[in-house]
Amino acid sequence: MIVIKFGGHAMTDAQGLFAQAVQAALDIGQECVIVHGGGPQINEALEVAHIESAFLGGFRVTSPETFAIVQRVLSGDVLRSVVAQLRTAGINAVGITGRDGGLLVAKKLTHLVDGTPADLGCVGEVIRVDTSLLSSLLASGYLPVVAPIAVQGDDFNEESQVGLNVNADLAAGAIAGALEADSLIFMTDVPGIYRNWPDVTSMIGAITFSELDQIKAEFSEGMAPKVLAALNAISAGAASVRIIDGKDPEAFSLALRGFGGTVVTR
Repeated sequence: MIVIKFGGHAMTDAQGLFAQAVQAALDIGQECVIVHGGGPQINEALEVAHIESAFLGGFRVTSPETFAIVQRVLSGDVLRSVVAQLRTAGINAVGITGRDGGLLVAKKLTHLVDGTPADLGCVGEVIRVDTSLLSSLLASGYLPVVAPIAVQGDDFNEESQVGLNVNADLAAGAIAGALEADSLIFMTDVPGIYRNWPDVTSMIGAITFSELDQIKAEFSEGMAPKVLAALNAISAGAASVRIIDGKDPEAFSLALRGFGGTVVTR
């Protein structure tokens, strides 16, 4: 089982190389689930709506007005585009959101990765994952593509009418952990985890869960959620996490063979 986080910055693949690499994984018998992002697409839609994009600790500050646009872009434009790209390549993809079937249940996120309290608005922290829908789709021969929108709830109940924006890295980490995936691959806008971003000489090739956990508070901006997602995924049951440059057409193929980027292991 491979869970793939397909980042918004990586969605510049006009030649269909991403779909070809996914097909290669399917051809060798791997089950795959894709969780997509959409940061650049959301930024563009917010700009059209004259709403300023704001971030704290790598998380998008999400007012109710912003959430309405985030949900429309992710569960509409981006999700349908990714599914269409895969189906054009002959892959039996189907698009869902984290709200469907109670897949992702979240509570409001109130602290940044380093523990700092923060008011992020309609931003969710996944507290439970129901993989029933994913399992049914996989058993029926579909490749699920998931938009990172969650339903608000607690350990036992959900408020079905209330949605929350979940960082796509964290959504992918939660799903990978719940599925006990062999690998979670982040296709993002950087080649890996950098100890001192943006110092390109500080990229980490390989690191264990415990080593990364000890230094997690040192990361900032967009790197912080990636680090937290990697830790959460392994803590919840995933065997490994690999962060790669999703803009490099060869990086994903290499990742499927166990090479490149930053790998985090138990």
